Amino acid sequence: MILLTWYLILSGVLFTIGAVGVLIRRNAIVIFMCIELMLNAVNLAFVTFARQLNSMDGQIFVFFIMTVAAAEAAVGLAIIIAIYRNKATVNVDNINLMKW
Repeated sequence: MILLTWYLILSGVLFTIGAVGVLIRRNAIVIFMCIELMLNAVNLAFVTFARQLNSMDGQIFVFFIMTVAAAEAAVGLAIIIAIYRNKATVNVDNINLMKW
């Protein structure tokens, strides 16, 4: 049986990789994938605590987070595609929509 600690360590490592990816990378699609990785790390922590406490609350939260993540993926990718069509780049340093 795998201990609770190992699941939480994995969740922390995944969240850290996602946070570092958001802070370091400049490609909008990679940043988007790192945000999804962070959401999945939080989902793993919720499921871990739900199993430890013999409760369904964490799994219900995961269901709602996955629903929001799916909607975010659809809207986020549509925005990235629209920006790419206008600016011909997905590099966030080159995208300045507030500039005249």
